[in-house]
Amino acid sequence: MAIKLIGNYAKRLGLPGYSSHQFSVSVETELTDSGDIQGEATRIYHLLQDAVDREIQETGFVPGDEYGLNDNGSRQPQVNGNHNGQHRLNGGNGHNGNGSNGHSDRWSCSDKQKEFILKLVAENELHRDTVEQTSLDRFGVGVKQLNKLQASGLISELLESVGKNGKSRNGKGGRR
Repeated sequence: MAIKLIGNYAKRLGLPGYSSHQFSVSVETELTDSGDIQGEATRIYHLLQDAVDREIQETGFVPGDEYGLNDNGSRQPQVNGNHNGQHRLNGGNGHNGNGSNGHSDRWSCSDKQKEFILKLVAENELHRDTVEQTSLDRFGVGVKQLNKLQASGLISELLESVGKNGKSRNGKGGRR
């Protein structure tokens, strides 16, 4: 009777500019001797770990701080340059007449991030269009399309803009 041993090792590393990379290696082998499963599993694990750790050191392209900026220093949208109001924080334009913009109201980030962004906007009287524009400028997508990492970046930026006491420096909310 043959015993199948399957091993996988993966590692993800965060990189500058809200970037990351990951590498994974898998192996499958058959054992003929069931007496050394632990020893063979340990050997395979160390082989996989060494391979991943050696290869993941090559990060490839890492975007710098200036990545995505055009000649005038503003961020270039990453999605065909078309931001017609769909998927906006405040519902925006693009309604089809029945109160829906033709897209789901689903956010790409976590529910907790969504709730916190909406709470920051409401409690600090931030202008939703300003927050939406910040998202477009910084990440090239609207607030609802931010992934978890991008949403975390937006939250950090919003917290910084409202100051440590939860109110913006001008007392009215919005960006400084």
